[in-house]
Amino acid sequence: MPQLNPDPWFIILLISWLTFLLILLPKILSHKTNNCPTPQSQDKLFLPPWNWPWL
Repeated sequence: MPQLNPDPWFIILLISWLTFLLILLPKILSHKTNNCPTPQSQDKLFLPPWNWPWL
């Protein structure tokens, strides 16, 4: 059964992953995001207790 022969497909898989990791991934990771998250304030937010009508 020829589809079980991994010889040509393993090399194709290996070359495609190496291409992705060595060429495409650094280009993708070099982009900067436009919306940098701002840190929230350190003050604790006061939440009043809930008034449960059935209690």
